[in-house]
Amino acid sequence: MPTTRETVLAALHARLQPLAALTLRDEVLPERIPTAGLIILRDGQPGEPEVTLSPLRYHYQHRAELEVVVQAGSGRASAFDDLIAAIGAALEADRTLGGLCDWVEPESPASVDLPVEGAAALKAAVITVVLHHTTTGPLA
Repeated sequence: MPTTRETVLAALHARLQPLAALTLRDEVLPERIPTAGLIILRDGQPGEPEVTLSPLRYHYQHRAELEVVVQAGSGRASAFDDLIAAIGAALEADRTLGGLCDWVEPESPASVDLPVEGAAALKAAVITVVLHHTTTGPLA
């Protein structure tokens, strides 16, 4: 049986699957970026939980990361903005990931343009997604 942490991360990954961009989990950056863009979900850090007693519960603010990449010769900024907006809409549509989280909150991305020799430039950002969830134990 998967842990709460794995269940929540799998639900976040599934939530992003319907987007036009290719969505991967913990993969290396591929040599080619799909036309619609690329999202790589990184598991991130669960952080130190707040603990309540009676009943014993561990309340996490798990910080997962989405690496978002778009490659285009022209219209890169617009394509990137469209992908960021689509991610935001997907997360806002279900802030609890089907009841698995208390709340899902993305943070604002800081984007960067990366030149690629002999190819169209990349526009990329890391979006931290804070997953507020509760478990019955640190390994549950």
